[in-house]
Amino acid sequence: MRERVQILLPEGAHGKRLDQVLAAELGISRSLVAKLIKQKEVKVNGVVSRKSAEVARGDQVEVLLPDTSPQSLETPAPLPILYRDADILVINKPVGMAAHSAPGWQGPTVVGALLAAGEEIVTSGPIERTGIVHRLDVGTSGAMVVAKSELAYGRLQDDFRERRVKKIYHALVQGYLDPPAGTVDAPIGRHPSRDFKMAVVAGGRPAITHYRTLESLPGASLLEVQLETGRTHQIRVHMEAIGHGIVGDPIYGANPHLAQKLGLTRQWLHAVTLGFVHPVTGEQISFQAPLPADLEDVLTRLHRGL
Repeated sequence: MRERVQILLPEGAHGKRLDQVLAAELGISRSLVAKLIKQKEVKVNGVVSRKSAEVARGDQVEVLLPDTSPQSLETPAPLPILYRDADILVINKPVGMAAHSAPGWQGPTVVGALLAAGEEIVTSGPIERTGIVHRLDVGTSGAMVVAKSELAYGRLQDDFRERRVKKIYHALVQGYLDPPAGTVDAPIGRHPSRDFKMAVVAGGRPAITHYRTLESLPGASLLEVQLETGRTHQIRVHMEAIGHGIVGDPIYGANPHLAQKLGLTRQWLHAVTLGFVHPVTGEQISFQAPLPADLEDVLTRLHRGL
């Protein structure tokens, strides 16, 4: 059920942007606030407002919040659980599922599927990102941890921030790497001319990717990739930068013909291993996410010589 709320503006809000104030007061992201404003569900003094509008003393702000009850969320998608206890869940995220809702995304999400399936997740942070401490791209499958308790949420956030989490991927890339193992240390930022892409750019955020070739196949190499950092699209950007785009990923340099020949409809990239210290027990734990059928099928075809 949707709830209409009146926002009592805090001291010091005068002159600040509306979206900034609402995000802070409601505990939701500015992107969700922007979406609510765009949908004309935010009014200031009874009038629909702009996100960049500045609030003033005495303003009366009214917001129609999104429905976040489990009944409002999508029908649970298949979501294999690798591990579950009172504080964390580790899943094998399917392809085609986002970690959480975002402007422009209408498909299934990890948060929505878990809540709709009756999982209890009690954490702070934006309501549309409940329990999410890291993300996998919509087109990437594999191991992902979700915090269920507040203690786990805070400690896992710290561990990811401080690079204490072991993240290993398998990636099928075009061509053969020389040397067969190495490290890509190149900063990543927004692409200078294509907003939807990331790129290696001067002044970007530090990004380090380690790789080694597991197997050479017809026209492609199967890599083990370990991330030292966790930038958006990091593996995809770094593989493109060294001239070996991930098979099935035309956005980052892959030739679409090989993917078509293999019957692949997404990037061949899977988070195979996730290791970390349990945020409550202190135990070192590690999880393996089996390859999904579509990626296994591609390997089978390549072993047979296409």
